[in-house]
Amino acid sequence: MKAPVDARTVPPRAIGLWGGLSANVLNMIGIGPFVTIPLALSALAGPSVFLGWIAGALLCLCDGMVWAELGSTIPESGGPYHYLREAYGRERFGRLFGFLYLWQTLLTAPLSIGSAAVGFAQYAGYLLPSLGETGRVLVAAGLCLFNTAVLYRKVGDIQKLSLGISVIVAVACVWIVGSGIAHFDRAMAAHFMQARNDDAHGFWLGLGAVALIAVYDYGGYNNVCMLGGEVKNPRRTIPMAVLLSIPLVAVLYLGLNLSILGVLPWEKAASSKFVVADFMQAIHGGTGGTLAVLLILLASWGSALVVLLGYSRVPYAAAAQGQFFRPFARLHPRDGFPTVSLVFVGVTSALACFLSLESLIALLMVVQILFQYIAQCFAVVILRRRHPGADVFRMPLYPLPIVVSVVGWLYIVATSGTRSIAVGVGAVVVGTLVFLWQARSTRSWPFPKA
Repeated sequence: MKAPVDARTVPPRAIGLWGGLSANVLNMIGIGPFVTIPLALSALAGPSVFLGWIAGALLCLCDGMVWAELGSTIPESGGPYHYLREAYGRERFGRLFGFLYLWQTLLTAPLSIGSAAVGFAQYAGYLLPSLGETGRVLVAAGLCLFNTAVLYRKVGDIQKLSLGISVIVAVACVWIVGSGIAHFDRAMAAHFMQARNDDAHGFWLGLGAVALIAVYDYGGYNNVCMLGGEVKNPRRTIPMAVLLSIPLVAVLYLGLNLSILGVLPWEKAASSKFVVADFMQAIHGGTGGTLAVLLILLASWGSALVVLLGYSRVPYAAAAQGQFFRPFARLHPRDGFPTVSLVFVGVTSALACFLSLESLIALLMVVQILFQYIAQCFAVVILRRRHPGADVFRMPLYPLPIVVSVVGWLYIVATSGTRSIAVGVGAVVVGTLVFLWQARSTRSWPFPKA
């Protein structure tokens, strides 16, 4: 490890409320619901599936309050790395938690970006039926590398680009939902409402599976926190961007689900690889399906772009504090963005595209919960006690949102399947061992200095 980078060499604060909100919303909309609605319908039949979507939205709203308070208290790029280090002690357990967050980011960043790219490639198969599985993997990996090249410029330019795409995506989603409402078939919806899951055990597992999918789809409300050091007026902007984006996208997703289930038989929707394209084709014919796919491709490209933008700041933030290899703290000499960190995350994301979408989603959520989300909930409690009079955002109904978040995260992990749990726990154990090996070699906490 090298010495910390000069603190004066930092990216400028150029992101305002609309830029932060668009970074969140574009991340949240992305490809998620367009590819996961069939997965949710397969996991839980009938109207119970909406319980999973609503439960996921409530969990995200509670967790969003955690992110909003932490982001307002410590507005730094790389967000959670700083939250955990500060809360648990920079020279004690905070070193371990900060390292584990960095360790899990090396896993979750490629999984998150790769899942958006894989979804992009899946819908590209609608336009190019002969693409095949190998072709879809290459398209997804190529998208990650293309986005790396696009982001190799100053953040102000990217803010304008993400805002423009967000407007287009929002208009497209309103068109899709509005089309479904205008052609809503009550008989079709009644058929869906009559579907039941008779196995109570299966219901609770299915509810957990749908909640996991919903949380993945809503995920991205924290993207502005990753860019905290580049946000203007962060103590106001970050909480507003986080807490406005969640209900906005939740209403949109519920409307999308209802619209589809009022046009397509739920059995067909559950087995479709291009559910929104099939839905729009049923209403507007082949032209409507094609146009919908083009808009979805734009959304998924934009989502992969802003997720890569956010995650590329995490290794940079750690390196700038002297906790990761010094080259990752390198900034572009003219435009002030992290260069090595961006390229590293972009290339590893391309490699993650060789996994299936289902595996990417499950592994992503479990690893993030075990490494980060639960620890952040307790970080809020610690920082409140340490700085009771700080002039920052304070979550309402404290500590209820924290309790709901912890219980919800544990429930999702428990119902995620043994393979995902094993990978997540194994990653925690290996990360801890690597940290201890590193600490021993440098004679730093928890080992005594020579």
